[in-house]
Amino acid sequence: MECFRCACHANETFTSVMDGLHRVKLNDIISLNECAFILVILSHKEDRKVVFAVIGTGNMGQALVSGFLRKGVLKPEEIRLYDIETAKLNAFAKKTGCKAFPSIAETVDKVDYVLLAVKPQVFEATFESMKNKLPSTAVVISIAASVTISRIMRLVRKDTPIVRVMPNTPAMVGSGVSAVCFNGTNDQEQEFVLSLFKTCGLVVPCDESTLDAIGCVSGTGPAYVMLFIESLADAAVKLGIPRKVAYEISAMTVMGSGKLVIETGQNPAFLKDQVCSPGGTTIEGVLALEKNGFRYAVESAVLAADAKTKLLAGGGE
Repeated sequence: MECFRCACHANETFTSVMDGLHRVKLNDIISLNECAFILVILSHKEDRKVVFAVIGTGNMGQALVSGFLRKGVLKPEEIRLYDIETAKLNAFAKKTGCKAFPSIAETVDKVDYVLLAVKPQVFEATFESMKNKLPSTAVVISIAASVTISRIMRLVRKDTPIVRVMPNTPAMVGSGVSAVCFNGTNDQEQEFVLSLFKTCGLVVPCDESTLDAIGCVSGTGPAYVMLFIESLADAAVKLGIPRKVAYEISAMTVMGSGKLVIETGQNPAFLKDQVCSPGGTTIEGVLALEKNGFRYAVESAVLAADAKTKLLAGGGE
């Protein structure tokens, strides 16, 4: 307590006072008439809103913002939106209540966080347009595939907090997977970012090499699963099932099977065996898949995505 009193009398910086404030009991502060102003500061700090900029309102940008708002982690008035496609930007702003900005520089001015939801090939050009207005303390969150932390570090000011995230399209319905890698962020920033992406599904904090690997499974995986659903539905139609019903039962079969794995914690091989009765129809189908290279095809797809990821990242820098 004496150290804090001395800090007040020494008229140290506002930051130092705030850093020490959490160690002081409210009654102690009230007893210090000379430090009563801190109560006002505390109230202001608690009421302060986060300023969160989103650059890019494509499918993934919209999916993430919708999740942030749906769970109440952010409020519409805390989110700024920018996209080069004005019509799409304004439509999404109207739908969500967030504010659309006419320029990228205005969007990032004095922000706390900026989410870059842009394609990898325009990442540098996008950053160049905003770097003069982006505060050095702002946390830069990138969901651009294959844009490494080292690549981002060459664009930002020294010591800028960076977060790489690899989400996937099921985030649009709150059932996504987001691999998250931090660089230069503090505990509070990390907690906030994790709380954001948890609104869109499962979050996996990890190192950068693991993030890229997860991206080759969960990031590309929805396309493989859609192809499987489509194939399952085509076969259902051949058996005389109406197309709409075929899609519904195929999609629900995939969704239910995934939920079964997650909620039971059982090995998929065990759950597969539960369906395969001796001499039954399912084991015949499973053998047909194996004979036609189903397992190898899926594994090859993931490894091909990994090779492409390393190529785009410049040899896995």
